[in-house]
Amino acid sequence: MVSKQITVALENGLHSKPAHFFVEKASSFVSDIRVVRHTKVIDAKSFLGLLSLGISNGSVVTVKAEGSDEKEAVEWLTRFLKGEEVLY
Repeated sequence: MVSKQITVALENGLHSKPAHFFVEKASSFVSDIRVVRHTKVIDAKSFLGLLSLGISNGSVVTVKAEGSDEKEAVEWLTRFLKGEEVLY
């Protein structure tokens, strides 16, 4: 399992458009991926789950993955949440 805690640096947080893109990208990985905020853990491939976390700019989240492409999944998704991968 690979896990990385980061501070979200998306100007408007994870609203519907970037959340949709995040879930789409997470779904392209084989690994089981989870996002944790406070004590709430959601499946990163769930759009409604992701929105339910209420992730805004400055939120601290942890991305965890377990599977054959876990390292790549965590690396890409955390870069996205830090504003380094803006493709939507």
